[in-house]
Order: sequence, then C-alpha cells, then structure tokens
Amino acid sequence: MTRKKKLLFVFDFLLVIILILLDQYTKYLAIINLKEQEAFQILSGVLELNYLENRGAAFGMLQNQKLFFVFIAAIILILILYFLYKLPDKKKYTILHMLLTMIAAGAVGNMIDRIRYDYVVDFIYLVIINFPIFNVADIYVTVSTFVLVILILFIYKEDDLSFLSFKQNKIREIK
Repeated sequence: MTRKKKLLFVFDFLLVIILILLDQYTKYLAIINLKEQEAFQILSGVLELNYLENRGAAFGMLQNQKLFFVFIAAIILILILYFLYKLPDKKKYTILHMLLTMIAAGAVGNMIDRIRYDYVVDFIYLVIINFPIFNVADIYVTVSTFVLVILILFIYKEDDLSFLSFKQNKIREIK
C-alpha cells in the first residue's frame, strides 16, 4: 500500500469519526430538548424538529428488526472498506472516498443508536412535503448515495471503475 493510500485511509477514518460525532451530538440534543415536547417550528409549514424513536428502517419499514439492521450495516461497512481499499489513489477518485466515507459514517451513526437504544433517534421533519422524520446520519447516507449514483451513471466511465472488477488479468504466455 502506497504512502498516499495510507494517508487517504487516515483521512477517511478521521472524517468518519467527525461525522459520527456530529450525528451523535445532534441526536443527543434532540433527546434532551425534543423528547416528550411539542414539535419545534424552524420555518412554519416547511421545517420542524420533531422527536421520533424509529424502530424500523427508512419510512418506518421493518419495525423491530434490530439484528437484521445491525447485520446489514456491518455488511455495508465491509463493502465500503473493500471499495476504499481498491480505490486508486488518484485525485479523480477523491470524491468517491468522501462519499463512501459519508455513507459509512451514516451507517455507523444509526447502528450506534440501534445497539444503544434499540431504535434510531430521528428529529428532522420536512413538513412542506410531509417527508418521513429523519436524522443527520440519514442525510449522510441519502445525499452521498444519490451523488454516488449520479457519478457512476453520468461521470465515471467503465474504465474509471475497472478497479472494482473481479476478473483476473490475462496471463501472458511465455514463448
């Protein structure tokens, strides 16, 4: 592993830690300020803070499946580590490092809640579109995944992503 790649891993790790701390701090604030309180209006009819204990996944699906969610989060983290390891240390892949790191931080942030509380603390509610209540970790995962899909579909070419291939290089015949 090159020195540059090692530095990228250190950067990835530090970014994950910072993002998890931010997520957990916002959830802590939600617990002490919003739990058992009326919703706090930030922009009337647009955005409010509204405490919710989510025992399911996105949009409240699969209620009370803690072990399943922890298992899925662990698989996602393993895959992200694999992709980060395989990512070339070229500048054009820096955004992929950041996006994968943000997805990992979101997965870990919500996994911490599931292990600690048996539910995920959600508190951000977009009233204007009646969007399900979510949290900062959800923002990391959703926005990063959306940008990642856009990059893979429209920016990166097949050759740019060839490092993910499981195909072995052809062995040259010795004559």
